[in-house]
Amino acid sequence: MIRVLAFSASLALLWAGGALAQDTAKPDPAKGKQIATQVCAACHGADGNSVAPANPKLAGQFYDYLYKQLRNFKAHGGKAAERQNPIMAGMVANLSDADMKNVAAYFSEQRLRPDVAQDKALAAAGQKLYRGGNAASGVAACAGCHGPSGAGIPVEFPHIAGQFAAYIETQLKAFRSGARANDPNGMMRGVAAHMTDDEIKAVAQYVAGLR
Repeated sequence: MIRVLAFSASLALLWAGGALAQDTAKPDPAKGKQIATQVCAACHGADGNSVAPANPKLAGQFYDYLYKQLRNFKAHGGKAAERQNPIMAGMVANLSDADMKNVAAYFSEQRLRPDVAQDKALAAAGQKLYRGGNAASGVAACAGCHGPSGAGIPVEFPHIAGQFAAYIETQLKAFRSGARANDPNGMMRGVAAHMTDDEIKAVAQYVAGLR
């Protein structure tokens, strides 16, 4: 009986050790590159530098943010995905959790080729909103969370400097309408809810030119 208990305890320790190793395993950018080349490249570019304004640039984005978005596009436990997008839902459908971590790690290590502001006058108006917000209408300053240079804060707030203006505009409008609702504590929805179309366009132009 003692031998049986000892053997069972040994198995339990081995299982626990294996589970711990799995949980703490580091993501593999090399494996992520293979997936990115086969699955992601058509829309986001092989190195995460999309050439289509409708598809965001992923190069240089924080690992944690990328991983969260990939998970949010996928349904879990019979529940609908937190972030609804038919194309992305199809892309992540067959990706395991490890696959998503690997892809996030790969894109986070790539060098961003930033967009540029196309409308300087609009970008100037956007600068005022980005840095100081609009107290009269309750629009918070973007710099408060994303930083003066748009560098963001790892884990909490994404890097947005140099992102396509068209993509930023689309996402702000999606947050405003509630079509996108995977922002922690509704922070982005709360900000975007007070923004006009013109303010959104202006901020998007400024962000595109940030460095």
